[in-house]
Amino acid sequence: MGIRGGIDLGGTKIQAVVVDDGGDVLGSSRMPTPTTGGPPDVAETMAEAIRDAAKQADADTGDLEGVGVGSPGAVADDEGTVAAARNLPDWEEAYPLRDDLSSRLDTRVRLGNDVQVATDAEFELGAAQQYSSILGVFWGTGVGGGIVLDGRLLDGESGNAGHIGHVIVEPGGHECGCGARGCLEAEASGSAIARITGAPARDASAEVRERTGMLVGRAVASVANLLDLPLAVVAGSVALGFGEPFFAAAQRELDASCRLDFSRGTRIVPAALGADGPLIGAARVALQHSP
Repeated sequence: MGIRGGIDLGGTKIQAVVVDDGGDVLGSSRMPTPTTGGPPDVAETMAEAIRDAAKQADADTGDLEGVGVGSPGAVADDEGTVAAARNLPDWEEAYPLRDDLSSRLDTRVRLGNDVQVATDAEFELGAAQQYSSILGVFWGTGVGGGIVLDGRLLDGESGNAGHIGHVIVEPGGHECGCGARGCLEAEASGSAIARITGAPARDASAEVRERTGMLVGRAVASVANLLDLPLAVVAGSVALGFGEPFFAAAQRELDASCRLDFSRGTRIVPAALGADGPLIGAARVALQHSP
């Protein structure tokens, strides 16, 4: 039986796991993301995390069939680089993360966008197993997404397909970090809620929680009407923390805005894999052949 590793690279933490062919976790590790030193220091911490997870599995990293990485930013797996990784200091230029990690770990490495691999995990193992086309929405400090269409995870020209956080939901609304106004991320992400209300998202009022759900429903409806998607799966600390009022408001907006024959009935549901989705998705990436 083979074993493989998965790494979820986040702005504040790096999580690693070693799993067997059945998906059972044999070892796991979690370390803080370095705040100085740029990509090389982050890469070394990622390597340390997977080494620790492998040790728990009574293995060396060279014994792994491969390691998959779920990373923020612009991921180019054909070139093995990651650029403009959000929430990571000194990481604007493309960095050869795949080759760096492969040399540190003595095994092949495959890269994937964090929210896209999490969407794939929900599609294959989570809340969307009965569907062939879905939208994944991942909600926290920012808003990211991924799309599976006709059973295939979409990449897009630059590997960033599914970026629902930049669907305009309030024309002329708050300015977004991307430079536009009224993006979903600028109106309803965790950081936007804190900026607009002056309080952390976890302390949001019932009115704010319902407005957030409504805006999510509005964005999801636009994508569902465009791409004929019957299901949106939502994960992330903000959405899941808001609970039923959030999802009820989102579903009401979907029902009001998805009026075409093919989009009527589109549903929005919580992710089944929760916070583990990106990590599970990263481990799945390791199954794919690396260039």
